[in-house]
Amino acid sequence: QADVSTTVCRITLNIESTTHFQTVFSFFLNSSRAPEFEWTAKKKMDPYKQRPSSAYDTPYMTTNSGAPVWNNNSSLTVGPRGPILLEDYHLVEKLAQFDRERIPERVVHARGAVAKGFFEVTHDVSHLTCADFLRAPGVQTPVIVRFSTVVHERGSPETLRDPRGFAVKFYTREGNFDMVGNNMPVFFVRDGMKFPDMVHAFKPNPKTNQQEPWRIMDFLSHHPESTHMLTFLLDDVGIPKCYRTMPGFGVHAFKMLSRDGRETFVKFHWKPKQGEHNLLDDEAVIVGGSNHSHATKDLYEAIAAGDYPEWTL
Repeated sequence: QADVSTTVCRITLNIESTTHFQTVFSFFLNSSRAPEFEWTAKKKMDPYKQRPSSAYDTPYMTTNSGAPVWNNNSSLTVGPRGPILLEDYHLVEKLAQFDRERIPERVVHARGAVAKGFFEVTHDVSHLTCADFLRAPGVQTPVIVRFSTVVHERGSPETLRDPRGFAVKFYTREGNFDMVGNNMPVFFVRDGMKFPDMVHAFKPNPKTNQQEPWRIMDFLSHHPESTHMLTFLLDDVGIPKCYRTMPGFGVHAFKMLSRDGRETFVKFHWKPKQGEHNLLDDEAVIVGGSNHSHATKDLYEAIAAGDYPEWTL
């Protein structure tokens, strides 16, 4: 039987997007005898070590394979008035690139914002896990964090009542580790077999192309386990004020394995140090009416101004 341990690990996440974007995570691992901890000075990872060098930039335009482009304005023809030649490699590549530059949006979590940075371990949890990126205090791991809405399309307002995604990708020495989650600690269904049906119920009616509450409630009424999640969705947290004041939850319990083979169940809860703030329905109408990308704008401008958001976990 797995031992549910009682320890705290504190994590510092320093995120950068255009300018540095610093986020702090301290995560509690099912702790009942958690030691006290103090915030320490944050050390910054050099972001330029994680970026491609500009030393290899060319002074001229190139094709995808690196060949110089002699003319980006005229197609290759047979003579000054002749037909266009299919052997014009740059023409074919340019049009092919143009036809495919719109990536089909994902079914859920199509609307979101991303920030890059790093994750720093500040407490020893080696007795809980053998994961390399958690091996010792001070270890830093590059990460990407993505906040998102769930149901609506890529260009939809960020003020709609909807769960929010909170996903962190760790680029570790052992490979990529994804810790996905939402801004609510539970979920609508337990069995993945029901997930497509649940999403279809929340999506717009294919006949009217509108989201219809009766379709949602019809599905949820047949699945009693969804009641807990529904109370979160209809509560204030159903419309976060912005991404910086939004909590995150791993939702599931995870199992860590120590080097001696001992198992520990853990839960990840991300708590914003800026406090948790949400919008009322009337406020959401006003905010969304003035800017349908208000949360993305808020995150970007805060980072650019040096007001880096922080989370503890």
